[in-house]
Amino acid sequence: MNLEPVLDLNAYLKERKQWIDGAIDRYLPSEEASPQDLFKAMRYSLFAGGKRIRPILCLAAAEAVGRQGRPDSLFPVACALEYIHTYSLIHDDLPAMDNDDYRRGKPTSHKVFGEALAILAGDALLTEAFQLMTRRDLQTDYAPENLLRVIAEIAAAAGSFGMVGGQVDDVQAEGKPGNLDTLHRIHTRKTGAMIVVSLRSGAILAGGTEEDLQALTNYGHKIGLVFQIADDILNIEGDSALLGKNTGSDAARGKMTFPLFMGLENSRQKALSLVEEALGDLEVFDDRAAPLRLLARYFVERKF
Repeated sequence: MNLEPVLDLNAYLKERKQWIDGAIDRYLPSEEASPQDLFKAMRYSLFAGGKRIRPILCLAAAEAVGRQGRPDSLFPVACALEYIHTYSLIHDDLPAMDNDDYRRGKPTSHKVFGEALAILAGDALLTEAFQLMTRRDLQTDYAPENLLRVIAEIAAAAGSFGMVGGQVDDVQAEGKPGNLDTLHRIHTRKTGAMIVVSLRSGAILAGGTEEDLQALTNYGHKIGLVFQIADDILNIEGDSALLGKNTGSDAARGKMTFPLFMGLENSRQKALSLVEEALGDLEVFDDRAAPLRLLARYFVERKF
């Protein structure tokens, strides 16, 4: 069996981003809904140029376990993952957190709408994510027990033992001496948890086996670290015009990063090694996992 990816990844990403963008536009109330400023703020951040990586991982995992074609029934969960990711970015950018003025080349939510509305827009997106996943009119193709399992896993990944807990560790570690073990713990939660659960969600809803789920979990842990290492490197030597934000902010805030502890070249080699390990985790799948194989390499090679 030929497991080498034969796929135009750019076309794949573009198509699935269009699917997710269209679904979000349908699901989320318009800017004319009341309170208008709240929905303007929610839409502003959701449509500020995100790549939709987490929803795409959800769809790609469903493909890997055998779900083919345009998976409209997966869109509510895929979009909910993007809502949660976007809420986390809005809050991360606040003055009390990373204090960033730009995200994806545009002023951050609090710079446009003020801090209070930015906080509330983030709160609303998090809440809306769970409302979206439980809308009865959109649940046409899920086994109820699988949907319940997915909702529970997403809640855990987004919460105190996942993304939020990792963010707390990250904030409290600023300016303090640390080590690679601490850094791995931070990013396994802060970045990795939502990447892993995106993969698991798609596979669970598509009827994947426990063997499938374990392979995707292992893959997700590795590419989550790859994604973070690439972020750390880009923050040092990336093109700020492509990134849509200033570089050098990690060092200025005294953040723990992989290049800080390992150096740039060793960090690159670590990311490449993790990619190869992640590809090994996908050997249980046939060529339907080609998008996941290409995405692993994309994460380490990306420029923004």
